Parts: sequence; structure tokens; C-alpha cells
Amino acid sequence: MEIRYFDNAATTRVKQEVLNEMLPYFSNQYGNASSIYTLGRNAKRAVETARQRVADLLNCKPTEIYFTAGGSESDNLAIKGYCYKNRNRGNHIITSKIEHPAVLHTCQNLEKQGFEVTYLNVDKEGIVDLNQLANSIKHNTILISIMYANNEIGSIQPIETIAKMAKMYNIPFHTDAVQACGNVPIDVQKLGIDMLSLSGHKINAPKGIGALYVKNNIEFERIIDGGHQEKNKRAGTENVPGIVALGKACEIAKNNMNKHMQNLKQLRDYYIEQVEQKVPMAKLNGSRDNRLPGNANFSFGNINGEELLFKLDQKGICASSGSACSTGSPEPSHVLIAIGLPKELAYSALRTTFGEENSMQDVDYLISQLIEIITNKSI
Repeated sequence: MEIRYFDNAATTRVKQEVLNEMLPYFSNQYGNASSIYTLGRNAKRAVETARQRVADLLNCKPTEIYFTAGGSESDNLAIKGYCYKNRNRGNHIITSKIEHPAVLHTCQNLEKQGFEVTYLNVDKEGIVDLNQLANSIKHNTILISIMYANNEIGSIQPIETIAKMAKMYNIPFHTDAVQACGNVPIDVQKLGIDMLSLSGHKINAPKGIGALYVKNNIEFERIIDGGHQEKNKRAGTENVPGIVALGKACEIAKNNMNKHMQNLKQLRDYYIEQVEQKVPMAKLNGSRDNRLPGNANFSFGNINGEELLFKLDQKGICASSGSACSTGSPEPSHVLIAIGLPKELAYSALRTTFGEENSMQDVDYLISQLIEIITNKSI
């Protein structure tokens, strides 16, 4: 049975060009990047080339890029690292109710340590309440962390506006851009972003590698003790193959951005149009226009979302009900509840996230199977 993959928000296939570039660093170029002999210097040179490539994607300096094990570590390092270092300035953090668990659970952990956190509401499209944000800023607010684009419903936040509000009060602004990087252009200088998290396996690099952008004037503490890697901010022997792969993936994403966005948007818009026309009780979740180019999230009335996923899987279709990091939770999506969906609609949600390997024929097959499963009421 042919597999049709529509879950690129969960993870992506490693591109062949990315794999080809990283493979030598598992074998003949296996040196430790901290070693001073030739094999080590070769690895170090590869790491710095990758750092430049990541910086080029974000339009920042390579000295502002720190390699991590993924998006979750980047979020932890940004939020905890900054708050620990700047505790003397205040203890109040502002975030939103629809953040990824890597941000929400980090903030909840900090609350146990004496920090205060404001969780902003969002509207029915998943956009943060800017008036509430403005009213939540206090004399002891030290950090604002709002995701760039939501991993479940794809809604893109008004990042530049939020950054300007933060700057008015001299508050650093962090954004979890794991879903946005590589899918939409991001210029951290133009947008006014101070810290940004990204993950390799969302942009056709392997799992287990990520990066954190931190503007050079932002001070933060390390949260992993050990060696002096990454300018003494992230201990641990460098994952050279992973870093090389991330750098190559960022280079490809930068060079192919416009074509990539146009292709995904065409698939997404066609899918949304067809589902709304042909599938009973289909309700689009999130913003109709202001969303990631490859994201579509629908609820289907009295349908059991988990059973729908199993039925689709039997047809060779890979999709999801929401964040892969929340799979197995008995509770409905916190994102869908935050945008005002009743529980029965939240439980019936289906997230499809398209990638460059998807064709219009793949989308037609997905739509036909949805119609058959839902109209036949086989779930």
C-alpha cells in the first residue's frame, strides 16, 4: 500500500542532499570539533559553516546562533536561561495559552520557582489578544515569549507588532519559530526578535538537532553544565553530523522559500475549498488566510478524531489530531479549547500539514477517503 504523508508539522523526511552532506561526519570526518588536530579542525570548520547557514536563513550574525538538541531544548535554554540570569530585574513572564508544551511546561516549572506567568488569551482564529498583552506588562516583566506560528492550527502571530510592544518597555522578546522556520521568511532584525527557537526535523534535517538565536546583547545562563562548547552556553560534545545537516537544510530552505510557499499554499487552499464543499459538518480551525502555507485543521462534528486517524491509516494516510508531543493525552487539545471550540469539536479535529513531496493527486485521494469515511458514518 502506498503511504501518503500529511503530517509534516510532526516531522519531515531528511532530504537526500542533507543526508549526503552529513554522512562523512559519521565516518571518515569523525573528529571532535573541540580537538585541535586536523580531524578536529575539519569538524569545527563544518560546524561554523553550518552556523553561517542558519544565520543566513534568519538574517543574523553567526555568533548569535547556538546549537541545541532540538526545539524543546532551545525553548528551555531561552526562557530559563534568560530568567535565571536576569532574576534581579524581575520575575514576571508573559506567554500565550496556545504555546507548545516546551514553552508552557517551562513556564509552569518557573512558576514553582517563584516566577509569575501571565498566559494571554487568543481569539477564535488563535491570534493573541494585543490589548491584554499591553495591559499585562508590569514593572517586573522581564520576558515575553509568543510563538511565531501555532503547530496545530497554523495561525501566524503579529510578531513585528509584539516585538515593538516589548521594545517600548525594554523587554526581550522570544519566539518559538519551530513551525515557521523554513516555511515562511523570517528576518529577525527586521521583525525585532531577540531570541528564536528552531528545530531541524521540521525542515528536512534529522531529529535531535536544533538551534537558538540570541541577539548579541542578550545575556542568559547555561542550563546544562559540563564543557565550554557553544561559547560556554551549551555544554556537550557537538553533534557534528546533525549540525552539518541543519546548516544544509537551512541553506536549501532559504534558496527555495518562494517556490516552497507557493506550492504548499496551492495544496492547502485546494484542500480547504474541497473539504468545505464536500465533507459534511467540516469546520476550519484557525485563521483562513493568516496561517502557515501547508497547514489545515478541521473539526468534523460528531466524529471521533482518533477513530478517524485509524481509518485514514488503514488507507495509507498519515495525519494527526494535533501536536505529536501531546499524543496519548486523554484531554482535548489545549489550543482548540483556547480558541473556543467545545470539547466534542476539539475531539474531532484532524490536522493535515502538507510538504513538498505531496501532489494534487495525493490531496484528491485524501479528500476522497475523508468523504467516504465520514459520509458512510463508519466511525
